[in-house]
Amino acid sequence: MKRKGFWYPLDNAAKIFPAVINDELTSVFRFSVVLKHKIHITSLFAAVRDIDKRFPYYKVLLKRGFFWYYLESACFLTPVTVDDKIPCRRFEKEGPLLRILVTDNRISAEFSHMLTDGGGAHEYFKTLLTQYFINRKIDVPPDFKYMKPSEEPDPEEFEDAYNRFFKERIPVNTRRPEAFHLPFPLNGKPRLGIISATLPVAVLKEKAKEKQVNLTVYLAAVYFYAIQQIFEDPALPRRKKRTGKISVQIPMNTRNLYPSKTMRNFSLFVMPEIDRRLGHYTFDEILKSVFHQMQLETDIKLVNKILSRNVGSERNLIVRAIPLVIKNPILRMNFKKMGCSQYTGVLSNLGGVTFPPSMMEHIESMMVVPPPPNKLTKVSCGIIGFNDRLAITFSNITRSRELERHFFRFLTSQNIPVTITYNRKGHDECL
Repeated sequence: MKRKGFWYPLDNAAKIFPAVINDELTSVFRFSVVLKHKIHITSLFAAVRDIDKRFPYYKVLLKRGFFWYYLESACFLTPVTVDDKIPCRRFEKEGPLLRILVTDNRISAEFSHMLTDGGGAHEYFKTLLTQYFINRKIDVPPDFKYMKPSEEPDPEEFEDAYNRFFKERIPVNTRRPEAFHLPFPLNGKPRLGIISATLPVAVLKEKAKEKQVNLTVYLAAVYFYAIQQIFEDPALPRRKKRTGKISVQIPMNTRNLYPSKTMRNFSLFVMPEIDRRLGHYTFDEILKSVFHQMQLETDIKLVNKILSRNVGSERNLIVRAIPLVIKNPILRMNFKKMGCSQYTGVLSNLGGVTFPPSMMEHIESMMVVPPPPNKLTKVSCGIIGFNDRLAITFSNITRSRELERHFFRFLTSQNIPVTITYNRKGHDECL
């Protein structure tokens, strides 16, 4: 693909966002690092300039077509601004879909989901941080793997991997029933509150190993258990329990299943669930159920089924022929009826990044902030590992921190140390 003057349609995961985005539901997520020194702004500006040419597919603007939105290349320097406002704000119309924010000793990068997912953002942020360290004359071992600015982008990094791996004549998934949703009242605008905590990876891995599961399954089970405690609150009105299904949407990096180097979106979701109409679930019962459901739903044949359902709908000739002015209201309706109504919450594990000791000694903490949740799910959780620590961050648009309290208290009850590292709006009652 050409480096200049290119354009491409939004990928399958991104197509829904222009229709549903507003000032609260922004589709923007954040990677942050807190360093042990104050940020040297000249070195950061230089790092952004150094790596800009390595990621041409992020130097694009959203444009409106007659049938679909698309992304068009543009000449601009990725904006670097002061981090003094609410995180994960909406991007300006027809403006950049990536920004760098800095304050004191923290560097953050915010991405629109129209641009990429956590997998692509992870690689960009690692490259930015590494180049910043190089500019600060901090030693970076030559064998440390990151996307070096001197390298030419692989054409495969531009690709819409959903369409590449789409298979025809595969039966689609059926619609799931409506899920239980948290009953908490919403905050006033701006609604978003954030709490982030770090845990020692070794202790958490040992607990997961005892249960013969991986970290994602273990933490997903804790999330289910915390939601079940809210569901079982005797003060919760009966009408709020009209459905007993508790379901958690867990994104998976589909690059681990298909051979793609794409730096655009390439994630799908598994949605394990429990049905509280069958009675109370112990933690071990939840763990067993989540483990087996995730094993099944990440099988390549079932993943093909999910991918084919998603891509097949956009390839439908009737859908393609509908003008965007009519298509947008339909997409908004489907987002609510066919999307967020089917799950209780979101838990996204971005995996881990390991830095060499020469870099790690300058890093205090890292975190990933998931996009602000919608008004049905209300809370979402993002996880990222760095060296020997794991950062867990909740985005919450309600007045309650009950879910976070149940989640972290369960971990501490298992002798897993929890340290709060970021707490916007000062909700100290969480723990």
